[in-house]
Amino acid sequence: MSNQSKKGILRRGWTSSVDDYAISGGWSLGGEVLMVADASGGIFAFEGKSGDVLWSQQKVHEGSGLATSIHPSGTKFATAGKDGKVLVWDVSKGNVMQTLDAGSGWVENVVWSPDGQWLAASCSRQVRVFNEDGQEIWQSDDHPSTVSTIAWSGSTELATACYGRVSFFEAASGKLSQKLEWQGSLVSMVLSPDGDIVACGSQDNTVHFWRRSSGKDSMMSGYAGKPSALAFSANGILLATGGGQDVTVWSFQGDGPEGTEPGFLEFHEQPITTLTFACRGMNLASGSRDGEVAVWSLKSGKQGKGIGVAVALDAVSQLYWRPDDRALAALDAQGCITVWRT
Repeated sequence: MSNQSKKGILRRGWTSSVDDYAISGGWSLGGEVLMVADASGGIFAFEGKSGDVLWSQQKVHEGSGLATSIHPSGTKFATAGKDGKVLVWDVSKGNVMQTLDAGSGWVENVVWSPDGQWLAASCSRQVRVFNEDGQEIWQSDDHPSTVSTIAWSGSTELATACYGRVSFFEAASGKLSQKLEWQGSLVSMVLSPDGDIVACGSQDNTVHFWRRSSGKDSMMSGYAGKPSALAFSANGILLATGGGQDVTVWSFQGDGPEGTEPGFLEFHEQPITTLTFACRGMNLASGSRDGEVAVWSLKSGKQGKGIGVAVALDAVSQLYWRPDDRALAALDAQGCITVWRT
């Protein structure tokens, strides 16, 4: 795939902007609304098909907003910021439904469980879990270092990553159910859809992964930089990783990926900043530091082909497939929001 390619499956949709670096967001109400949070603490609700601003709020978090999570119902979402607060919002009305105290520092991660029953947030070395009524159910003891990322394994366990370990906690009680240790600073994490495989990008330019069922762990090396972008396919067979200008794809089919060679998707000229598989099927979207966006078809396995290319205004911070996979939204460092029809 080259820059001379047609846009392929990425067709003109709409563009808009927010007031600062577009940090995070997601599709809500089944794809009818695109939510975006910016670095200045602003929240914007865009009409999904036209890009019209339905409502916006400024400086909702003192200092800055840091993270966003859309509730599985699509009717509400949570934001977190440097002020130690988590705010739960009504998508349609644009009002704050709940204000949750998540700690005395930066709340860098906030994630709803897949069933929407629990909301987890990390602040410094601790995580807290709240129920849908906004009541704090439990908080963890201090981790060895700042919690870098969190993820749900189904709706029954919460996974956290920090320096030297990945920890699993029971959702309802906070009981530590498993600890996977490795001496290194873990900067990213993704779980396979069945929750058995845990993959983490490390500060030492490697990807480390564990199989929870067997306790076996392995390492993938050779990356030019930190693999901060990771994504599993919906069927759990393929793991796409950043860590350089190429997308490296590992297959967990059969006895892989140990002892096998990965696939390489070559197009980007600058390091990969974000990766996301489509909600269904095997299409993968990648974004890079220079604003390039590519879509790949991996139907034949880890060796994929490019089927679409477009350009955002600046470094791509996030990519979001609409729930029906009929549109792809890109957020970038200039605060530009670009949506292509697919």
